[in-house]
Amino acid sequence: MPPHLSKKGPVQTEILYSIGEAADLLGVSAPTLRMYEREGLILPIRKPSRHRLYTEHDLERIRCLREMINQKKVSIAGIKSILSMIPCWKIKQCPEAVRRSCPAFETTDRPCWIVEDKPWNCSRADCRNCSVYVDTSDCHKVKHLVAEHTLTV
Repeated sequence: MPPHLSKKGPVQTEILYSIGEAADLLGVSAPTLRMYEREGLILPIRKPSRHRLYTEHDLERIRCLREMINQKKVSIAGIKSILSMIPCWKIKQCPEAVRRSCPAFETTDRPCWIVEDKPWNCSRADCRNCSVYVDTSDCHKVKHLVAEHTLTV
């Protein structure tokens, strides 16, 4: 079955893969992809039928996760903890009042895109398009994101 196409701007199209196609391309099982979604590590596109679709960007994110799990021996809980260290409030330049009321500011066990009861400016946003989520799909950027926004030299 050929991959699905999605319009991305006036000319660009984005290839979308079903869960089975994505699993085959990545050498993992469909239940593994569902588990990563349940854990909040990936946010696949959902069709109105609730079927999952994956972009090349999603596949890159999953490759990064697989590298962390298999080569670096980091647990899923460990990955979530690492991702929680990325200061989304600083990247998104949230005002102090919003930051104080945001549960993502205090949590250390999950990334901001799976935190519940976020302030209005984040609760209505599409996390798939947020720079905090997008930039963390590249394994090499994660370390730099944490360092850039937390270290003072």
